[in-house]
Amino acid sequence: MHHEQEIEDLVVKRGALWLALSPLWLERDPRESEYARMIREVDASELTLQQLEWIYRLEMSPVMARYQLSMAGEWRAFDETVLLTRLVRHNRKLAGWRKATWSLFSGLTTMMSRPRFNELAMRVMVARGEHPPRR
Repeated sequence: MHHEQEIEDLVVKRGALWLALSPLWLERDPRESEYARMIREVDASELTLQQLEWIYRLEMSPVMARYQLSMAGEWRAFDETVLLTRLVRHNRKLAGWRKATWSLFSGLTTMMSRPRFNELAMRVMVARGEHPPRR
């Protein structure tokens, strides 16, 4: 498969979901409308919560955690094209040992956004009529 095609496929497959989930890394908490968009995209992509967790931890967090530190509360300086480019670049390299390494370090890269992701996961379960696990 050609390089361009591969990138295009990745953006088609994940782009909308990545952009929908990106507010998890803002300095402020996501708005209701942002959570609603996340849930719509998760449902559209028909992912299990386990797959969603994987996307959050491995596909997005290593890239987004770097953003999080440099970002103001809004996406003012935030360019979707730049973000997608970085995510695609990261994900094309995400094979074999790199995946294992990111799995190990994902606790660090997800630390700040984890409570929001957990909130999203709960909302997805509720929207799907599943019962969240008791804490």
